[in-house]
Amino acid sequence: MEIQKKRIFSGIQPSGALHLGNYVGALRNWVLLQDEYDCYYAVVDLHSLTVRQEPKELRKRCVELMAIFLASGIDPDKCTVFFQSHVSAHAELAWILNCYTYMGELSRMTQFKDKSKKHADNINAGLFTYPVLMASDILLYQPDLVPVGQDQKQHVELCRDVAVRFNNIYGDVFTIPEPFIPRTSRSIKSLQDPLHKMSKSDDENSCIGILDEPDVIVRKIKRAVTDSEGVIAYREDKPGVSNLINIHCALSGREPEDLVAEFEGKGYGDLKKAVAEVVVESLKPMQDRYHQLIRDKAYMDELVQRSTENARKVASKTLYKVYRKVGLAPHHID
Repeated sequence: MEIQKKRIFSGIQPSGALHLGNYVGALRNWVLLQDEYDCYYAVVDLHSLTVRQEPKELRKRCVELMAIFLASGIDPDKCTVFFQSHVSAHAELAWILNCYTYMGELSRMTQFKDKSKKHADNINAGLFTYPVLMASDILLYQPDLVPVGQDQKQHVELCRDVAVRFNNIYGDVFTIPEPFIPRTSRSIKSLQDPLHKMSKSDDENSCIGILDEPDVIVRKIKRAVTDSEGVIAYREDKPGVSNLINIHCALSGREPEDLVAEFEGKGYGDLKKAVAEVVVESLKPMQDRYHQLIRDKAYMDELVQRSTENARKVASKTLYKVYRKVGLAPHHID
């Protein structure tokens, strides 16, 4: 008897160019999970609309992000990879879950507060209810685990609360997912502000893009903030140097202590050169594969269509069950 794999759901927004932190913290882990789990990975494009987007550019980024998924090693024969907006059940379930989510819960979301400060001229209802759409994304696929960063853990907790509330009213409808935070991931910080994580919204010198050319990567790392001590050490009071060491170790698989020992007596320039080399070498295979994929429109279209159909089948089963439970008119009347 075949043992059924546990299911995973996760997604990334096409709201900006993916960076090294996304690769180390998300994409690389997704690849490692695909043999052990039944994985659903989405380009969550509906979420990006909480901020005004240029339509042509957003469409382009959606396709590019899908190609990056595949180029990173995600196998469409093992996983379901799809665009969130191609599965209408996400928006439909979000409306229903809105009716089971409290205003007080949403007002406590840290990300809403942060984004409201950044986009004070566009504090829209979608920004406020963003976590409900995220809950819909997750619960539609009945996953056991949700790979997520610390900054999104609060949203997964809200998703669990809403699912438990719904189940308490209507019975066993949703699987209650657990947040899955990989222990081995090293946090990649901004090159210019190493007290904060690397972000898609950073200025270009703070962030290493997954598709950055080698000379661009070298230049950015050369400009990375260090300190005036001039000693290569892995300490809390040396965030810039420690960030460079973390980047190297995340990609090379080495331990910080080993790297510090290797660079004993050497300068920051030596460390930066070594970090740049390992970043360029690590990203090159993915970049090469990406450029092949982005040129093969027929293959990409076929893959998206096939994966979307699978996502729709799974999502529709959950949605129809929810419709019946809440008392909506049946879709098919005999």
